[in-house]
Amino acid sequence: MKRHLGIFLRGAGMGAADAVPGVSGGTVAFVTGIYEELIHTIKQFGPSAFVAWRRGGLPLLVVHLNLAFLLPLLAGIFLSLFSVAHLAVWLMDDYPQLLNGFFFGLVAASAMVVSRHPADWKWWHLLPLAGGLLLAHGLPSLMPLVTQLGNPDLVLVVGGAIAISALLLPGVSGSFLLLTMGLYGPVMQAIRVFDLGLLALFGTGCLIGLFGFSRLLSWLLRHYHTATLQLLVGFIVGSLPVLWPWRELIRYQLGPEGQMIPLDYRFLTPADFAELTGDPARLPAVIVLMLGGAALVLLIGWANRSAGPGASWPATRRDEASGPRQDADKEKDVDA
Repeated sequence: MKRHLGIFLRGAGMGAADAVPGVSGGTVAFVTGIYEELIHTIKQFGPSAFVAWRRGGLPLLVVHLNLAFLLPLLAGIFLSLFSVAHLAVWLMDDYPQLLNGFFFGLVAASAMVVSRHPADWKWWHLLPLAGGLLLAHGLPSLMPLVTQLGNPDLVLVVGGAIAISALLLPGVSGSFLLLTMGLYGPVMQAIRVFDLGLLALFGTGCLIGLFGFSRLLSWLLRHYHTATLQLLVGFIVGSLPVLWPWRELIRYQLGPEGQMIPLDYRFLTPADFAELTGDPARLPAVIVLMLGGAALVLLIGWANRSAGPGASWPATRRDEASGPRQDADKEKDVDA
């Protein structure tokens, strides 16, 4: 029960993060020690699940899909996402500096926590690190191209696939990519009013992206573990400019429905921000929230270390999650 509650709270943190443009639920999963378990668990959904169900019925299927982990996590994500949607929109409209300040501190501390070099780190691992930085910087500028697909339904499906793939990447905000595609407002409104038609199209894209991208990440983590982790650190560090509290939009385009799609920002000091925009910089409050976000990450990291090596995925859980997959593979061999 204690583990289930902990997973539920991690899911709630992921849902809250994904409701805010510029923040990634993958970062929360990474910092709280469940990232790789999440990726490998999602990968278990596929043909091997039918093999597990056929051989062992529901009990083996539950183990194979790691539902003891997945169900409380999803419950936390969805409960938080639907409840935070209203709060996130309000904070973005009225107190964007405070919201960005908190998550800037959280993500900056996350980058420091996860960037510690593992024992097998090599100099060439700087290459995937640099690649992650470049991709994090360049992805948002490519997203407006999605709106040129023409068909609104197709745009929703493709947008869902991209957004859910971003959810699996620490430092890449699915909400921000939705914002740059002009879909953030419509999707959040659909969540608030429970528009089943729009959510069904968006959800279809999410399923496509989820199962495809999770398999790619799982393969990379199994075969190029350290290099993949460095790539993810690059994504986290590269996301920090998007969260800078004092910035000015200098380039944008209008989406199909006239919504503003941000393309480029100018980053300012608090004093310059207040002078140019006429809005208060709220410097003391932002600093307090930055420190609070950083302290929260450091506290979580300390709690994970105090719980022992079994609390961190890379040390032990990779083998645990591969157990059901290996069992299913053995079952396939028996069939053969």
